[in-house]
Amino acid sequence: MARRLFGTDGVRGVAGELVTAELALGLARAAVAHTGLDRPRVLIIRDPRESGEMLEAAVAAGASAAGGEVLLGGVLPTPAAPLLIRRYGFDLGVVISASHNPYADNGIKFFGADGDKLSDEREEEIEAHLVTPRPPGTDTRIGRVQPLHGTLEDYLRELHTRFADLELTGRRILLDCANGATYRAAPEIFRRLGATVDARETEPDGRNINDGCGSTHIDDLAEHMRDGDFDAGFAFDGDGDRVLAVDRAGRVVDGDELIALAAVHLRADGRLPGNGVAVTVMTNYGFHTAMRTAEIEVATTPVGDRYVLEALRERGWALGGEQSGHIIDLGFNPTGDGIASALLTLEALEGGELADRHAMEKLPQRLVNVRVVDRAAAGGAPEVTEAVEKESAALEGRGRVLVRASGTEPLVRVMVEAPTDDEAAEVCRRLVNLVERVGGSG
Repeated sequence: MARRLFGTDGVRGVAGELVTAELALGLARAAVAHTGLDRPRVLIIRDPRESGEMLEAAVAAGASAAGGEVLLGGVLPTPAAPLLIRRYGFDLGVVISASHNPYADNGIKFFGADGDKLSDEREEEIEAHLVTPRPPGTDTRIGRVQPLHGTLEDYLRELHTRFADLELTGRRILLDCANGATYRAAPEIFRRLGATVDARETEPDGRNINDGCGSTHIDDLAEHMRDGDFDAGFAFDGDGDRVLAVDRAGRVVDGDELIALAAVHLRADGRLPGNGVAVTVMTNYGFHTAMRTAEIEVATTPVGDRYVLEALRERGWALGGEQSGHIIDLGFNPTGDGIASALLTLEALEGGELADRHAMEKLPQRLVNVRVVDRAAAGGAPEVTEAVEKESAALEGRGRVLVRASGTEPLVRVMVEAPTDDEAAEVCRRLVNLVERVGGSG
């Protein structure tokens, strides 16, 4: 069965339209049924967007209707889910969040008892279950729904244990918490490690999540970094699985550079299993050059943290991630953790300045998200494929071109890397115009 609902990161869409209470209830009931357990223990956490409470109630109802014993962990960053699943022995975890999307969207993603997101096959089975008639009397063992207290402190304790040797006394750190799930956890852990913290966007009202702030709107943080006297700035996304950094000069440090910093640091410290790192096709060409110099092997995967994780597991490696700032360190957590990645960055700097980083030299890159009516048709149209091949041939040995449909939004992403910014911009302009013409501007 082809998946209709699940994208690369769970089910996501406009709350009340695609992501309804009825759908949330059905997905949760199906997911619990597919654990094969009579009384599975189910964790539910969410971000603070206004539809979260409604969907939390629906997921809890669906899970308990199928016999699940549900515990509500409240508002927490997504990466807290795998840590809590392992700590308390949950059989299933559910995160209600649309990550970096606007407040009107929401989403549902599932984690298994091992702390990993469910496989494509499991998601297909859950979808199939939604359309399978349920015989009368199927749900005869009703579970319970209860709050789980102390989850924030549990998550902070895990972070503190991992970075117990990181001394941040005297460091001034600026944080942008995107009015999202990190609004309490991020400032607190940095303070516990000794930093002086100035935290912005820490007053979620249900609608201001990701609204002109966070890792997808980093210009505001960059401006405050230039105007202030901070050692480093970090911007998280709405659910806290991504982070981007800004140095004291206001220059943005993306996921490619953060992974490069971490890889070189961990290798030098003997903590990079297999001396390898996994990244996606979106990763800057300069990253690959830097890793060759550092004698670190690189595996390249399709876009999506699940594919990065698969590559790490297959090779026995631990570090990988995406340009977006979704970074996985299996030494701590099997999913992206923005707060942990920010702390790993400071650990890698070993007291040095973020502005003085020398992990890699980036090739000029242009990335445009083209909103279209039909992302699949636009991304795979013959004329688009032909144009990409032509532009790629012209840049062979000097740069590259990538055009791909988003797995979660009605977008086609056009990326061009070239020796100069002007050339990258011109090639990108031609491709964007073609995609808009073929796919219809959304």
